[in-house]
Amino acid sequence: MKLKLLAVALTGLLTLQAHAADLLAAAKARGTLRVAMEGTYPPFNFKDAKTNALTGYDVDVARILAAKLGLKPEFVATEWSAILAGLAAGKYDVIISQVAMSPQRAQAFDFSIPYTYSSPQLVVRKNDAAVYTSFASLKGKKVGAGQGTVYEMQAKAAPGVIVKSYPATPETLADLASGRIDAALNDSLMVAYLLKNSPLPIKAGARVGEVAKMAIPFQKGNPQFKAALDKALQDAAADGSLKAASIKWFGIDVSRPN
Repeated sequence: MKLKLLAVALTGLLTLQAHAADLLAAAKARGTLRVAMEGTYPPFNFKDAKTNALTGYDVDVARILAAKLGLKPEFVATEWSAILAGLAAGKYDVIISQVAMSPQRAQAFDFSIPYTYSSPQLVVRKNDAAVYTSFASLKGKKVGAGQGTVYEMQAKAAPGVIVKSYPATPETLADLASGRIDAALNDSLMVAYLLKNSPLPIKAGARVGEVAKMAIPFQKGNPQFKAALDKALQDAAADGSLKAASIKWFGIDVSRPN
């Protein structure tokens, strides 16, 4: 009986070991890295108004990493609220769309080393006389955040804050401008871009919460893929290509803690 149990255990271990190489081997076999991203999250990933092609910092990072892995990037635009479920279902290999590392997500997925560091920041209406400097000052107020984002989680964890979730940023900001919510919570790097490009009567608010580490999630049980992906990121940092992509979109190096 013990021998039979041992045989079953060894079979399971061998299956896991075989699966460990599957993602890297499968990507190499097809020649592509299937990359999911929201596609409505400028300047990280969004569609160019003229060409309708995906562009942005995450797109550049994906191209850099795919090239270092000897692959071509195959982009899949997916609504944020469904993006992690799609990864779990194997619809794509990775998500490169500013996914913040969190203990909850780490239980379901493995992550690369971080490639972006940023802070949560509030967005408020220009004519709003109220001053929000922390989550505590938002008690009893309505705060909009992206559905399934780390910002939504942080806002929901704040006592007394009324959180309204949105599938994408444009809807959040439209409701903010119209007064349906009191503030929006998003990425500080995105906020700077939004204020520069949005015609809405909004302005930057205070930075709240902790610095977030953004990394690349993929299905668990793929240590060879993780090693290859982490090396590609380390090489991109060493040769300056990751920094160059960051400077292009933000004017600063967001690939390192600031």
